[in-house]
This record gives sequence, C-alpha cells and structure tokens, in this order.
Amino acid sequence: MKRYLVLQDGAVFEGQAFGADVSGVGELVFTTGMCGYIETLTDPSYYGQIVLQTFPLIGNYGIIPEDFEGKCHVKGYVVRQWCDTPSNFRSQGTVDDFLKAQGVPGISGVDTRELTRRIREHGVMNAMLCDQVPASLEAVAAYTVSHAVASVSDGSSNTIFPQGTPKFRVVLMDFGAKANIAQSLAQRGCQVICVGPGTSAQEILALRPDGVMLSNGPGDPAENTEIIAQIGKLFGQVPMFGICLGHQLMALAAGGRTVKLKYGHRGGNQPVKDLQTGRTYITSQNHGYAVAADSVQNGRVRYINANDGTCEGVDYPAHRAFSVQFHPEACSGPRDTAFLFDQFCQMMQGGDGHAIG
Repeated sequence: MKRYLVLQDGAVFEGQAFGADVSGVGELVFTTGMCGYIETLTDPSYYGQIVLQTFPLIGNYGIIPEDFEGKCHVKGYVVRQWCDTPSNFRSQGTVDDFLKAQGVPGISGVDTRELTRRIREHGVMNAMLCDQVPASLEAVAAYTVSHAVASVSDGSSNTIFPQGTPKFRVVLMDFGAKANIAQSLAQRGCQVICVGPGTSAQEILALRPDGVMLSNGPGDPAENTEIIAQIGKLFGQVPMFGICLGHQLMALAAGGRTVKLKYGHRGGNQPVKDLQTGRTYITSQNHGYAVAADSVQNGRVRYINANDGTCEGVDYPAHRAFSVQFHPEACSGPRDTAFLFDQFCQMMQGGDGHAIG
C-alpha cells in the first residue's frame, strides 16, 4: 500500500505504508543512531515529531518492552527499510506491530539520505504522513509543538528504591524522563522520588532531598515559565543536576536564554569537549534547542559540542548545581559520561572531586 511523506515546502516522497493506518502531522527530525530505535520510539522527548532514521535498516532485533524508556509520543516514523523478521531471543514483536499498537503511521522505501540532506540544508520543517496527498498544506504549515511537557507527564508521583540501604534521597522532576535516569541513580544507592512538573519548590524541599534531578523532556524550554520559576527557588537550596531539557530549564532559571537549532542534535555519536580537562567524549543526544553560551549567568560553560561549538553543559559551583545537554544515562548509546551521576553523588555527599582522573 502506498503512503506519502509530504513536506511543508511541498516536496512529496512516495513509499510503502507500515504501522498504523492513520495520517500524522509533526515536526520532521532525523536521528543518526545505528541502533537504539526502541529507545528512540519510546523517548518522550520526541513528542510532536516525525522521526527519520538515517540508518538504512530498522527493526532487525525486534521490539523489547524491557528496554522502553517511556511511552511512545512520536507522530510518525520514516525509515529506508524495516525488518519484518527480527532475530533476537528477547524480541516480542516487530516495529510494524509496535507502531500499529501505538497508533503511529510509518513509511518505508523512501530516500532517507535525500531527506536528511534537505533537513540539514533548509532546517527542521513540518511534514505529514498520509495515504493521499492533500490539496492544501495549510494544516501542515500551521502545526507547532506546544504544551509538550504537560502532554507527556501525568503529574503522578512514585518512588524507586535501590538495592540495600539508600545512601541519598533524590527528587526527580519528571518533564518526560527517560527510565534510565532513575535507574542510573538507583544503581548508585539513591532513593528516587519522581514528581510531576507542576510540583512546587516548597513541596520538593519538604521531602528533604539530598539532591534534585531535572529530567529530559520535549518542546520549547522557554514556554515552561512556572517550572522555571520553581527551579529558580531551588538554586542554592539543594544540589541539582539537569539533563537535556533540565539543562535548558536550569539555565533559564539562572537568567540565561535558549535558542532553536537549525536541525538539532539527535543520535549516538555527538562529540563533546570538556573545557576544563580538554578531553572529548562521544555522547548520545536528542534536542532541538540549546542554551546560548553568551547568556549563561551565575555559572560557567563546562562542555561544548566539538562540531558546532554550542553549549553542552554548565557548572554552577556557587549553587552546587551542574547540567549537561547530552545523555549520560544513554541506552542504547555510549557510556562515556556515566561518571556524571557519580559526580552528582559526590556533590550530595559534600565532595567537589571529579569522578575520573
């Protein structure tokens, strides 16, 4: 069955339908990961987006629920080829099965290289997946990703306990948190109390945490004005660590600003340089916005992207806080920066050392 990917600029790509038999409109973005499609499809940070995989074969190890990062919020899925006969002893279905169950349309058989070049040249644009090319693209052009955090977080609270006696109590502000953030903390002896994005600073401090974790999440960080205000009230009160959207929100709370990137950073091979040590790490990333380095206040830029020089992390030593744009908890992805969770634990313990030499 034919399916079409129609871009905001009027370009039409014909392919084969898979996934749900529905139409979908979203922001078309590409990710360069060679594996990790399960984590991509279940990462809440992709809310409102049609995801294009640059790697040509997707689905060869099937769908494994134990590896889900959260719920699926993508608007569509674009691949060169999907595998209908996955080979993995943990597999419980195909990508096609998963997309159908989630109500997400997919398209295969399109030139993903040409699409990627188009996005890199013209920037991120809206698109539609449909079985008939529409007469008007007004609805496509008008689409915006809004109220993203509220759409992926139900505001509920839960607690994750480590094995053995907890060493620290961490409040995780859930803006669309990937499951591996809480797991990475629990592995280090942290009792993790997950709270919704509407939780006030007063309510968080009443839980008497040793530290506060600001999670990843979707959308324009600047639209979360009330969350930013509450983070500002937490500055200096308790050690804080922010990842991805959490990094951006922390910078905004400190008086900085964020900017939208031309096509973002998405994939598992982004080089990040530590300005303090000179060391470069390979990181997993998924973001369309960045902190403007020249706007950072009450802190200092610690990490930059080695490709384009954008801000990838900020230290706020006077406030016992730090944040990174990349994902140290990445699964599937490089584990080069997992030491940042150890650094956070040291900060909660009162130390200021670096976890690596």
